[in-house]
Amino acid sequence: MMDGASPSSTFDCRKAWAATLEELAASDPRIVAVVNDSVGSSNLAGFQKAFPERLVNVGIAEQVMVGVGAGLANGGKVPFVSAASCFLTGRALEQVKADVVYSGYNVKLVGQSSGVAYGELGATHHSIEDFAWLRALQPLTVIVPADPWETEAAVRWAASHDGPVYLRLSRMQVPDLGPDANGARSFEPGKARVMREGADATIIACGTTVHLALEAADSLAGEGHDVRVLSMHSLSPLDETAVLAAAATGAIVTAEEALVSGGLGGAVAELCAAHAPVPLERVGFTGFQKTGDVATLFADAGLSGQGIAAATRRALSRKAG
Repeated sequence: MMDGASPSSTFDCRKAWAATLEELAASDPRIVAVVNDSVGSSNLAGFQKAFPERLVNVGIAEQVMVGVGAGLANGGKVPFVSAASCFLTGRALEQVKADVVYSGYNVKLVGQSSGVAYGELGATHHSIEDFAWLRALQPLTVIVPADPWETEAAVRWAASHDGPVYLRLSRMQVPDLGPDANGARSFEPGKARVMREGADATIIACGTTVHLALEAADSLAGEGHDVRVLSMHSLSPLDETAVLAAAATGAIVTAEEALVSGGLGGAVAELCAAHAPVPLERVGFTGFQKTGDVATLFADAGLSGQGIAAATRRALSRKAG
């Protein structure tokens, strides 16, 4: 943890998303919300009360929902299309591809309760494939905030950006990470945040795993390892400069609440294989997950401070020289 943050000081990033959207909508009448009978789970009850004529609830019809969002964008609106990410990116993938990204419409897709946040509901409700699906769709910007501040900054950026965006949110509590290693806070898609400097290896994490990466780096520091930590809040575009700088430390570990094949781990592996091969360990999911609570699913995948530290030790043991 950083700046005094502790496991008890945690926040639901969906609240930051909703509060920011309401604030932006108050000054921009173009902003509308489209949901699939998910006002409550999207935390949009306040938005609906403040702007009842600017929230469209299509019912449980995700393909229609995305199509409606595209139509609203075509009419000059700035639609935020919000639904559980497993259904938004799975059931409506064709509409995301054809109606939004291929057509170039200014639609903001907001995937709620992503990753394995719906743990006990099983693989049908887990959204761990979304990175792999959506990274392939260009020019869709894919953003994965790690804390409430990054969430607010991402929503503000998405509202101002002219083009399709996917914003991936979790309902799991995370700490506020505070400023980056330079004592500042900045958000720019395609520009990773250096949360901790280090020269021996680099952990690249996103979303709910960044605070775990920082725990791992703290643990490894006690063993004499100086480990850098990056918050890769943008998977597409990827900060290739930051990844290659990470390779220069001699070893990389990626951590994500998603499939490592096609996700952050896949993106980093692709780049490093082509330009800077180094020992690489990928921490995340490797296939469909069992039905179980989030803590168990994370533990089984090594998504913990201890698990990420162990992966870093493995990468360091393979380091040249």
